[in-house]
Amino acid sequence: MVTNRQLFLQHVAQTSISPLMIEIERASGIYMYGPDGRKYMDLISGISVSNVGHSHPQVVQAVQAQAEKYMHLMVYGEFVEAPQTAFAKALTEILPSSLNSVYFTNSGTEATEGAMKLAKRLTGRTQFIHFRNSYHGSTQGALSVMGDEYFKRAFRPLLPDILQLEYGDVDGLSQISSQTAAVIIDPVQAESGVTIASMEYFQKLRQECTDNGALLILDEAQTAFGRCGSMFAFELYGIVPDILLLAKAFGGGMPLGAFIADRKIMHTLTDQPVLGHITTFGGHPVSCAAGLAALRVIQEDELIAGVEAKGKLFEALLIHPQIKSIRRKGLMIAVEFNNEEQNKRIINHCIEQGLLTDWFLFAPHCMRIGPPLIITDGEINEACKIILESIDLS
Repeated sequence: MVTNRQLFLQHVAQTSISPLMIEIERASGIYMYGPDGRKYMDLISGISVSNVGHSHPQVVQAVQAQAEKYMHLMVYGEFVEAPQTAFAKALTEILPSSLNSVYFTNSGTEATEGAMKLAKRLTGRTQFIHFRNSYHGSTQGALSVMGDEYFKRAFRPLLPDILQLEYGDVDGLSQISSQTAAVIIDPVQAESGVTIASMEYFQKLRQECTDNGALLILDEAQTAFGRCGSMFAFELYGIVPDILLLAKAFGGGMPLGAFIADRKIMHTLTDQPVLGHITTFGGHPVSCAAGLAALRVIQEDELIAGVEAKGKLFEALLIHPQIKSIRRKGLMIAVEFNNEEQNKRIINHCIEQGLLTDWFLFAPHCMRIGPPLIITDGEINEACKIILESIDLS
């Protein structure tokens, strides 16, 4: 009999030569379960997706209820669909007043593409500034502003007029000019292994964009919805972006992204040409229902209130001579080891012991820790014990 693992390798397009090959039958809370009953503690939340845990009952109920009413009806933007309008209203109620118009997409990279088109359309400029070790998706526009040449070189030529700066370097911000359409940046740079810039840096960035008429695009695909200890990470820096990108935890486990701006900016996509940005499935009603339910769980269960203390507990417990450093913002954590090989051995030991963790795209020597926000202190203790034991075994 052909197994699911064999079918996976034969018929599902592969993204690497060594996929994890873990087969999951069901998931609940912070745990995933294989068909053999094996249990895995999820320490990475599907890469910052499952902030409220897997299969949260309120999210599941919202999905089921909406699926019974209707699913896809018409291409995005033509029909008034209650899940979209309700979620957009809920978002704008917790965002600054200038972020009042939501364009729903299917994913984070599509949000990046839409935001880049919007910036070009509004400003009439073509230059985009991004940062070394940045990641904003894998489609061609988003790939153009990825900050690592290894992942880009096979797909060139990409967009022209792209300028790369060093993340956190205040002096480099002087290169923002009257030619710049937009600057796209992470409020916390995840894939470099949780790199954090200062409040002064972000305030200077905001000022330079304003002074030069460039739009500031903040990519919060990984950092929003409590991950960094606030609903949105930009709140920690006392700034407001011109365009906000959301994805990952945004859909509560369903595929959903968005770019959000002032309606006066967003309106430029409606004319000359009409349908300046379109999508068939963006803002799918079931995904919007799930995303709204997940947002309500974060709010009603006050999940953000415990994020910083849980992050500090990880930091306090993960003490070992082989750990070079720990970088953290809320429950986005990078544990640095000597090299990539050591880190991957430790990760493999953790998985063998039922603890799922991973590495970072541009920092393979760092272990990624980003569990669902619902993780308990007892579960943190258990996870750290397994990590420390795995370090000793490596």
